[in-house]
Amino acid sequence: MKNSIKPDVVRILDSYLEMNNHRKTPERYAILNAIYSMGGHFTLDELGEILNKKYKFMVSRATLYNTLNLFMELRLVIRHRFQGTTKYEACYDNNSHSHQMCTVCGKVTEVKSPEITEAVEQLHLKRFRKDGFTLYIYGICSTCQAKLTRQMKKKKTTKNGKNNE
Repeated sequence: MKNSIKPDVVRILDSYLEMNNHRKTPERYAILNAIYSMGGHFTLDELGEILNKKYKFMVSRATLYNTLNLFMELRLVIRHRFQGTTKYEACYDNNSHSHQMCTVCGKVTEVKSPEITEAVEQLHLKRFRKDGFTLYIYGICSTCQAKLTRQMKKKKTTKNGKNNE
């Protein structure tokens, strides 16, 4: 877990559990620690695998799912739906950001753009308080673009009757 925010996220979880008379289970804290130790996006299965392999902590799929729902409610985790895949991300210290998503291979990369952040901050909305934003920019990554270009060149040379070696 990032040292600077560890006390904050643990305090948020502690307060919620105490105020709602829920148990402070080791599973919840292990999952929170794993999430805030990871970088980037993760699936439910990836989180379970990390808990099992790195932390030697076995939790059921149902426990992971329910805990992630709790963390989303507490705004400690955000859920993304990327091209048929559900991924999660720690968001306590990163509420506003953009993603570029390749529509060919599905690769997702975070984009830092002060201009976008500034534009959203300056946006005035009626009867609505902004807490943060997530922007998805769809396109084709350079790796996939290079592959597509090679395929197109190969097809052209084949159509023209030339050897494609």
